[in-house]
Amino acid sequence: MQELLSSIYLFLKSGHVIFMVFWLAGLFMLPRQCIYMLDHAPGSPGEAKWAERMGKLRTIILTPAMIIVWVLGLSMAYAHGHFSSGWLHAKLTLVLVLTGYHGWLVGQTKKMARGERPLSEKTLRMIGEVPGILLIFVVLLVYFQPF
Repeated sequence: MQELLSSIYLFLKSGHVIFMVFWLAGLFMLPRQCIYMLDHAPGSPGEAKWAERMGKLRTIILTPAMIIVWVLGLSMAYAHGHFSSGWLHAKLTLVLVLTGYHGWLVGQTKKMARGERPLSEKTLRMIGEVPGILLIFVVLLVYFQPF
């Protein structure tokens, strides 16, 4: 299996990067959509429209992209025997944090779709920066492999 994965490594890597971009783009968009929903009263047609948009973003882009990123990333790590590398452990920790953020944000959007408003606009603007900050550290770990 490791030999097969090694032979298609560049395809795995390309797919990993492509779907990582989709996942992160969705994570940047979702808090912004929540901000737009705040302008609409609970139960209003505007709120329903934003709830539908957020639901589609989650089910069509976000969650499938996240799953593909994990599958391809773990496949690459297995193909090249990186599981003993410290930089990969650090990267996986950050990606686990990002995955937890994804799950938490999905939960918040579902609350908003039910008419709740658990987060303020200011909070949504601040948490919208989380994926970018984590991305910086993940990319640095991958390129420099410091340990």
